[in-house]
Amino acid sequence: MGSYYRARYTGVMSDAWHDDRAKEECGVVGLRAPDGEAARLAFFALFALQHRGQESAGIAVSDGSTVKMHKDMGLVSQVFTEEILQTLPGDMAIGHNRYSTSGSSVLRNAQPIYCTSTSGEIAVAHNGNLINARELRKELEEQGEKFDTTADSEVIARLLVINMGKGVDTAVEEVMRRVKGAYSVIVLTPRRIIGFRDPNGVRPLVAGRLGDSFMLASESCAFGPINAVVEREIAPGEMAVIDENGIRYHQAHKAEKPSMCMFEFIYFARPDSVMRGTSLYVARERMGEELAREQPAEADLVIPVPDSGIPAAIGFSRVAGLPFEEGMMKSRYIHRTFIQPDQRMREMGVRMKLTPIIEKIRGKRLVVVDDSIVRATTTRQIVKMLFDSGALEVHVRITAPPIKFPCFYGIDMASKGELAAAKWSVEEIREHLGATSLGYLSIDGVKNAVGGGKDGFCMACFDGKYPIAVPENLSKLAFEDPPDVGAIGVVKRGQLTLIDLD
Repeated sequence: MGSYYRARYTGVMSDAWHDDRAKEECGVVGLRAPDGEAARLAFFALFALQHRGQESAGIAVSDGSTVKMHKDMGLVSQVFTEEILQTLPGDMAIGHNRYSTSGSSVLRNAQPIYCTSTSGEIAVAHNGNLINARELRKELEEQGEKFDTTADSEVIARLLVINMGKGVDTAVEEVMRRVKGAYSVIVLTPRRIIGFRDPNGVRPLVAGRLGDSFMLASESCAFGPINAVVEREIAPGEMAVIDENGIRYHQAHKAEKPSMCMFEFIYFARPDSVMRGTSLYVARERMGEELAREQPAEADLVIPVPDSGIPAAIGFSRVAGLPFEEGMMKSRYIHRTFIQPDQRMREMGVRMKLTPIIEKIRGKRLVVVDDSIVRATTTRQIVKMLFDSGALEVHVRITAPPIKFPCFYGIDMASKGELAAAKWSVEEIREHLGATSLGYLSIDGVKNAVGGGKDGFCMACFDGKYPIAVPENLSKLAFEDPPDVGAIGVVKRGQLTLIDLD
């Protein structure tokens, strides 16, 4: 078919700095740049979305007749060099950052996913998680479809391939009719870019102008670095098509109850992004303000867990009338590495990433503000580190309500038995952390901080009310307790060995 595909397996990779924060699946971008530099612009947009996934990265381009692609394991800056970008000429490009919540962390599951159809080659990038992927995959295999990956994203790609001959709009409509779950998808064909969002709008997708052309991305923060301008969000159930004639929108599926993931506002999205008309930095400041009203503490100082806790800590200090200081410094150069740490390094855990500023915290009663507690292991290490550094008291304050239920829509919280708040009371979690006190922001407090009304969000990980019905076999597995493998261990995912500091 004249296609070009290049990828390489780079051996065993260790993620020595893995913590117990919730992980989002990925970020996606698609753009048209008639100067032939689409891949370069996609690179910088993906770089801005690096926080959404650090396992793999990929870019697919089209020159109007042929789709070419390069993808590999690692960060965007590790996967793409100047030499590689020069081999990807074209006016259109899509890109993907991945953190796997479905399918093993191996190169074959990296995205975009390449397929051929009756209408030519396509590449598909998907953010989210399907809850009926297993059933659809089995059905498609029985019809003769051959799958190259174990990722649920390939189900979307194969459904598109089967129906693309009926026209773009019909193909997307058929995908939305068949698949269930959370998805923001960007597709590249030889002559157009197609983006669409699930009918509940769980995962984000925004559209904007790039010079005289157009662009799609998971977050608005991807637009600024390439001098693009956000114009609107893709509505739930809506699709957008970018080609030489501009951009057009089509409601491919009736919108269901709006259920955007609240964790985008609490933690996942970059604080300089805007979602539903709300600055996430401002929303997180307001979360800290609400937290100070709901969960006050007698203390000398408010410090954040960097970087995600900074806006909320500022808001908390403002309402509490306490000084704000940076009590810990985060190393911003610790990422994935090919050097496997020894047992002693793994046991240091959070100290590899955070360094206490002892002069600021010794002899002080501290309020420590963070965004969430999932398994509680990282927070426990932070509390111990602060006491070891001379803190008199450590009052932990969390801007997310207690996470009690697993997520099925693209967040790495798949088992209830892994969640601290599902197993223990707040007091029991406090004892486990070794903190002086522990306070969470309420569900109403989070909604008040985000604004824009109290409806329209998925809060299932907090209240167990799933907006998209979950199949019984999937929910049964997720609500079972996982085997106890200890606080520190090696997790094997396919061919890759990842060091898990949980």
